[in-house]
Amino acid sequence: MKTNYQKKLDEILDTQDLEHPKKLLLQSCCGPCSSYVLEYLSNYFEITVYYYNPNIDTEEEYQKRLKEQERLIKLMVFKNKVEFKKGKYDRDKFKKIVKGLENEKEGGVRCFGCYALRMEAAAIIAKEENFDYFTTTLSVSPYKNADKINEIGEKLEKKYGVNFLYSDFKKREGYKRSIELSKLYNLYRQNFCGCVYSRIESEKKRTN
Repeated sequence: MKTNYQKKLDEILDTQDLEHPKKLLLQSCCGPCSSYVLEYLSNYFEITVYYYNPNIDTEEEYQKRLKEQERLIKLMVFKNKVEFKKGKYDRDKFKKIVKGLENEKEGGVRCFGCYALRMEAAAIIAKEENFDYFTTTLSVSPYKNADKINEIGEKLEKKYGVNFLYSDFKKREGYKRSIELSKLYNLYRQNFCGCVYSRIESEKKRTN
C-alpha cells in the first residue's frame, strides 16, 4: 500500500509544542522550492535553511540560486526564527556519485543518488549540531519522486539517529503555492533542476 507522506507529516506536526518549537535543518535546492516549505513549516519549527547543492552545473548558476535563497529568507516574515547555512560547492562529489549513470533518464537512479548525496550531508550536520529534525525541500517538485526521497530519509534517520521529517510538499497545492510566492517575491525561477543532465534535457524539450 502506498504511504501517504502528507498524513505522516500531519501526525508529526500534531505532536509539536508550538510554544517551544524544535529545531529543523532544511536542505534546500533553491529559493522557489523553499518558499512554500518555509511558509508552512516555520509555524511549527525554528528552521535553518541548509543550501547544499554540489549538483548544480556551473558556478554562475550556483551563485545565482544561492543569492536568491538568501534574499528570500530576508524578505519573508516568519512566526519562528529562520536562519541560513551555506554548504560547500563541491562538484566532484556529484560527479563521483553519478559516474556510470550519465545516460540514465532524468528522474531515475541518477537523480536518486543526487537526492541521497544532499540529504545525507543534511543528516550529518543535523546530528553534529543537535537539530531535532532534518528534511529537504525536494518533494515540493512534481518532477521529484517523493517515495524515494522519504525512503532515503528513513534510512538516514536510522543511520545517524536524527529524526527525519517525512513529507510530500507538493500535496495540498504546495507546488502551486511555491509558484505564487516566487511571483510575489520576484524570484529567479530556473527551468532545469540544476545538473548538466537536467539542463541538456530541458534545452532539448524547448527546441523540439
